[in-house]
Amino acid sequence: MLIDVLTLFPRMITAPLSESILGKAQERGLLRVRALDIREHAAGKHRVTDDVPYGGGAGMVMKPEPLVAAIEKSRADLLAEGHAAKVILMSPQGARFDERCAERLAKLPALVFVCGRYEGIDERVQPFIDEELSLGDFVLTGGEFAALACIDAIARLVPGVLGNQESAQTESFAQEMLLEGPHYTRPPEFRGAKVPDILLSGDHAKIAQWRRQQALLRTRERRPELFAKLALSKSDKKLLE
Repeated sequence: MLIDVLTLFPRMITAPLSESILGKAQERGLLRVRALDIREHAAGKHRVTDDVPYGGGAGMVMKPEPLVAAIEKSRADLLAEGHAAKVILMSPQGARFDERCAERLAKLPALVFVCGRYEGIDERVQPFIDEELSLGDFVLTGGEFAALACIDAIARLVPGVLGNQESAQTESFAQEMLLEGPHYTRPPEFRGAKVPDILLSGDHAKIAQWRRQQALLRTRERRPELFAKLALSKSDKKLLE
């Protein structure tokens, strides 16, 4: 998967993605992420990328010329490599990003993330954007952290990125909008708290049933709005009873 991130602060992108699983994925050629500086497309000695808003108001607005030039250059580069890219703007006005969205985007060969700053981008950039995404109903100082979160969620679904692909299939939200149940590892007892006997039983059928029960209970307790959307089977209802 090829990912370009258009930003005013490239080091905010390169440093986190050079570590851990995504860093190793890039070393193995499963993933390539480029952090591209929007300022390189700005004119003039000072490479200005923002200006005061027409009509007045607080803050600054990202100028259209350098941003559109950066988008077009990224699209052209990726197309030259044989991949048409989807351009995504990280914005608090975008659609809510979730696991289903991550699954959809993970199937694409190339993505371009645009990281907004200040009060936002000039509206005339919108025709060059394919999709807007948001992490939730809150505002960040810029789109970089939101883009990183999306990239992490998407890239881990690319085959081969995770050492054990089953991990991506069994975690919260992977198959249905259901939270995972509790996890335990060694030691069998820690400060008086013991691992549930069922997990030590070796009975894989009963363990699977217990895990399903705990996932249902945890979702009902912590995310009732998700629980309300579940299509419960007869066995699910019996587990809950």
